Amino acid sequence: MTQRRTFLLQLVPATLAVGASLRANAQAAKVEESDAAAKGVGYVHDASKVNAATYKGYAKGRMCGNCQLYQGKPADAWGVCPIVGMKQVNGKGWCTAWVKKA
Repeated sequence: MTQRRTFLLQLVPATLAVGASLRANAQAAKVEESDAAAKGVGYVHDASKVNAATYKGYAKGRMCGNCQLYQGKPADAWGVCPIVGMKQVNGKGWCTAWVKKA
């Protein structure tokens, strides 16, 4: 086989794998506040409802959309988060794993 043909035969499966991965992230389930992983990190869908007395790490303006772990654009309504098992979290949500985006 020629090098070009070998390259193309390797490129097609790799492209399909990347596409499948992107579709899986786009179709990830939305996390519920009652989910065990969400409860473990104090996740809430609406950061304005965080009890600051209970969660000392919370400060106004901190939300999933501006967290380093959030795998979406800051303006996205929902994005995947590895902390809750690669489920989607609300961009306006918050949890104790929040880390300032670099």
